[in-house]
Amino acid sequence: MSPAEQESPPPSPPEAAATSSPSSSEQVQDQGPDALELALKAAQDELETLKDQFLRAKAEAENTRRRAEEEAVKARKFAVESMAQELLPVKDSLEAALADTSGKIETLKQGVELTLSQLRSAFERNRIQELAPAAGERFDPTRHQAISTVPAQQPPNTVVNVLQKGYALAERTLRPALVTVAAASSPGEADKAGA
Repeated sequence: MSPAEQESPPPSPPEAAATSSPSSSEQVQDQGPDALELALKAAQDELETLKDQFLRAKAEAENTRRRAEEEAVKARKFAVESMAQELLPVKDSLEAALADTSGKIETLKQGVELTLSQLRSAFERNRIQELAPAAGERFDPTRHQAISTVPAQQPPNTVVNVLQKGYALAERTLRPALVTVAAASSPGEADKAGA
């Protein structure tokens, strides 16, 4: 090697080149006040755009919330509308039966049977079921109300007799069935029955 080649400094590594370049803030400062004003104006414009987008999104969310509340109020207000429409023909039939002056019992009975059929259909369409437990069915306190317990030849805590039907809407009891329930036999009665 020649002496001139030996005296040249070694090439600088890439990190050194990166640190020797001016930073972005230094570049902006080097561009002068006009460049700073332009950058500030661009940032302010972007801020205004973002504020506008935020306010629009906030207003849309508020409108959606308000519409949902209005729909919930309407749903509560008109929840029975379907059932009411189903009952109108029943009322019409009862009024027609009362207005009938023919005095024929058979005609009146047929009208009442037709009206009861209309009412049952309305109940079915609106998911209302009768609760009329059969004799011997296990007493269910969520569906039945025991009026009394009576000695019976069937297992204790079973339905003996239905005094009044109950009704349920879907799975919710509207009115429990009024029933009498078989009493548990006392030990003395069991001994007498076995003798």
